[in-house]
Amino acid sequence: MVASDSLPEVFRASDEDRDDVIRMLRDGSAEGRLSQETFLARVDRALRAKTAEELARLHRDLPPPRQRRALRERVACWRTEFTATVRAALPAPGLPALALPRGPRTVFSIGRSPDCDLPLADPTVSWVHAELRRVDDSWVLADLGSRNGTRVNGWRAGSGFTVRAGDCVRFGRAAFRLVGRW
Repeated sequence: MVASDSLPEVFRASDEDRDDVIRMLRDGSAEGRLSQETFLARVDRALRAKTAEELARLHRDLPPPRQRRALRERVACWRTEFTATVRAALPAPGLPALALPRGPRTVFSIGRSPDCDLPLADPTVSWVHAELRRVDDSWVLADLGSRNGTRVNGWRAGSGFTVRAGDCVRFGRAAFRLVGRW
């Protein structure tokens, strides 16, 4: 028999090979294809393995990954995120009305400050949260850097979002349905 010290470097297990085998064992354990005890014992053997063949024996008997289950889980996660996005965009029933103003003024401030044109007594609303501005015949709602954001039908208003009667607007957690002029 040949001593392991005399084997060429190619037959020795590299750290990269060890990491790959441990990763396969970890994935197998996470997917339930390998028990926790077996996983721990095999990781210990992988760390002591001297040859690539010893490493190969540690994962050779693992059942193949359950790709269908992983795909189903990904689709379920996507479906949940998509459903949440759609629900956030849909108008919620029974929201209080917020009337779009009329008159010559073109800029209105919204926030918790009593000096705002539309003061909102909600702790999730910033002191000066947003601005409603008339541009020609349209209204634009802009967030003014608030901590909890401004949303229109579920979308972030950011630096400006055109709004009209029927839209659902949120300032932090305070939600309203826009209606025609005062």
